[in-house]
Amino acid sequence: MNNSILSLIEQITPTRNLNLFYIIIDSIFLIVLGILLLYKKRYQTLIFGLFGGVIYLIVDYCGFYLLAHSRVIMINNEIASNLQTFLILTWMSLSYGFTNFVFIWVCLAKDKYLKIWLSLIVGWWIVAPTIASLGGEATIQTSRTTNEYHGLMGVALVFSYLTLIIIMFIKKKMFVNILTLNLIGISVQFAWEFALLINGIRPMNELSIKTLLVNSCIETNLGMPAILLIFYLARRRYNEDLSKANSDGVQFGILSLRKESV
Repeated sequence: MNNSILSLIEQITPTRNLNLFYIIIDSIFLIVLGILLLYKKRYQTLIFGLFGGVIYLIVDYCGFYLLAHSRVIMINNEIASNLQTFLILTWMSLSYGFTNFVFIWVCLAKDKYLKIWLSLIVGWWIVAPTIASLGGEATIQTSRTTNEYHGLMGVALVFSYLTLIIIMFIKKKMFVNILTLNLIGISVQFAWEFALLINGIRPMNELSIKTLLVNSCIETNLGMPAILLIFYLARRRYNEDLSKANSDGVQFGILSLRKESV
């Protein structure tokens, strides 16, 4: 049974089929989202979103494509050149890296407009492929195998959450709800993976549901304890608008902490 499950996981090959119009309208959305964040003075959120895009690009292009050779991009049924691959992965990384990290940050912060931000992001993930269908046939295909790294990701997931739990035991204070942190980490990837699947960007096959569940549980979620640390370090010194945090108290979002008076 275990060998059967392992075999299925190793066969998971996330694939996306899209057209150039999808890339164009999604890029416009990213600009609009960035402008809205600036308008509402969500400067930390914007910076963290851009940071997420860079991290995704490093992982996807340098890790999956250059080192693991698990990422393949086809354009008109031909393997894309290195430059074409870099440009497409740059868009993909900024698209999902930026929106994922904005999603995570507003959740951690329990942002005043949390429901609006999440509705905007998830709503776009769902409707964008429908609008993109106006651009004609999907001539771009991206795919990657997972057997090269999902095992290591599983180890990283266990290590990161176990470290967080041990710290809370040592501190004798449950300063964050582990289930809430998992819910954020799982739901952010599940939302866009599900949107891709129901819109046909990701093809439906016998491994589609397994791809959806395994990716959602592991890939983004493994970094949540580290992201929580970044959030804490940022919030204890600066407010969302990058003004200096007050010495008598700081809003830590989902963290049950307050900065003590000096």
